[in-house]
Amino acid sequence: MPNSGDIKWFKNQFGATITQALGGTPFDLDMLVAIACQETGYIWGPLRRSGMPVPEILQLCVGDTLDRKKTFPKDRADLVRVPGGKEMFESARAALIKMAKHVKGYSGAVSNPEKFCKGFGIFQYDMQFFGPDTTAYFMGGYADFPTSLARCIQELRSAMKRAKISSNAPLTDMQKAAVAIAYNSGGYDPKRGLAQGHQAGDGSFYGQNFYNYLQLAHTVSSDPATIPVPLANGETVLPPATSAAVKLPYVVSTQGGMLNVRSTPVEQDDPSNVIRGLPKGHPVTVLSATPTNRYLPIETNLQGAFIAGWAAKKFLAPAPQNSVIEALSLQLVNDVPSLPAVVLPLKSGTVIRRTSPASAGSLNEGGQPVRNGATAQQLTEQLAEIVAWLAVDSPAHKRYKPRDGLTFCNIYAHDFCHLAGAYLPRVWWSPAAIAKLSAGIDVAPLYGATIDELLANDLFRWLRDFGPQFGWRQTGTLTKLQLASNSGGIGLIVARRKEDGKSGHIVVVVPETASHRAKWTSAGEVALPLQSQAGAGNFRYGTGTFPWWTNPKFAEFSYWIHA
Repeated sequence: MPNSGDIKWFKNQFGATITQALGGTPFDLDMLVAIACQETGYIWGPLRRSGMPVPEILQLCVGDTLDRKKTFPKDRADLVRVPGGKEMFESARAALIKMAKHVKGYSGAVSNPEKFCKGFGIFQYDMQFFGPDTTAYFMGGYADFPTSLARCIQELRSAMKRAKISSNAPLTDMQKAAVAIAYNSGGYDPKRGLAQGHQAGDGSFYGQNFYNYLQLAHTVSSDPATIPVPLANGETVLPPATSAAVKLPYVVSTQGGMLNVRSTPVEQDDPSNVIRGLPKGHPVTVLSATPTNRYLPIETNLQGAFIAGWAAKKFLAPAPQNSVIEALSLQLVNDVPSLPAVVLPLKSGTVIRRTSPASAGSLNEGGQPVRNGATAQQLTEQLAEIVAWLAVDSPAHKRYKPRDGLTFCNIYAHDFCHLAGAYLPRVWWSPAAIAKLSAGIDVAPLYGATIDELLANDLFRWLRDFGPQFGWRQTGTLTKLQLASNSGGIGLIVARRKEDGKSGHIVVVVPETASHRAKWTSAGEVALPLQSQAGAGNFRYGTGTFPWWTNPKFAEFSYWIHA
């Protein structure tokens, strides 16, 4: 599996060539890096670490020895029956034998004299396209990087049409994944999300692995001398990325409450049309001065989360020209004190179990699962183990069982994050303790004196004020939230009640599995993420039929991710 060092090598070696070739296309360097990682990274990654020269590595980037039922060539006999097929088989067979000397896992194919390679080049152009015009490529031309790159770009353009993705740049990461899936499998079904394309032996799909490589590529830069242009960094922070020609500064001007940002310029009774709520005075950028059904297209950042949608014109007011960027920049200034994490001190020998009633202590049973994997696949498997071990719906686990009108979503979210290695407090410092800690005075954690339990409403405020100090970051869409979870991260949805004293709610967004899926729209976006919760009803996996956080009883909501 290629790592960040492999990706840096790839960008240093080929980045300038790729960037120049992609001019005028909607594709970018990181997308091509992710395809190369997924297609042949298992070959060029280890070989480059061995110090093998680049030309030799490119010659060994061949693969795919499986027999086929539908696609040419199904087998050796299918290949040799066409003009030039006999010579092509001999060349493809020789390429397999040469590659297998360096790459484990192909010994079985080599031992079968009927086997040969059907994929050629670092981006794996398929032999189904073998013919008079491509013979030179398959017979050795694939080892020339610009030649292989040109074939890849040509196929990506075709895949983009098959995936029904608009050619308008830039593409979102999800759109890039859709194109990559079509590149691999010939088509794309938006309702299936990333669980499409070739399925590997570990159960992961081409789309999932491509997306994981794409996110990794976003984090790796080339050496300055190798790439003449800056790279896109994935999720926008400041200023918001947009291709719109008009950028008008406005602020939210509601009389009270939040301004709903909607996915379509129509006010519907169904609150699922609501993307986010923005507070009074919040700065936004209006992308067109012409309203549609009395709504204006806007974009903004809310504490680092990029938000784009439609807002009612009557609740927006013009702002000074430079005020939006200045106001959004202030959001990144951490004006709260840096405080230490705190947990409830326990007497020696005290064990907090799932079978005991809810308490302020953190679980410390023996044999608790952890999240410490090195790959996205390992991390998601470990998160599934945590869900299974907590077994929130088990009658034996009294810690989460509703009683006396009380529910324990906050405790379940804390337990999940605690086992997964992310700090989400069960107890937190009191205001008086925070004042002392901020002044440099040591404070002992004393229940009811210097620390207090946090409910869901409290966790909403804690994530907003202190979450970034502990690795939490907001995201603006359910799709990004689900995909982060699918990559092994931790996702949360939290909502604060309007009425003081009424319970808010918090759920964990968990990775999709073969039997448990989020609800995806026909446009390839997440409508309802896969959730796990304790509440009035406890469940390990579920989506529900409605985005509960948009219920009018909640004053505001937010989505959070922890790597």
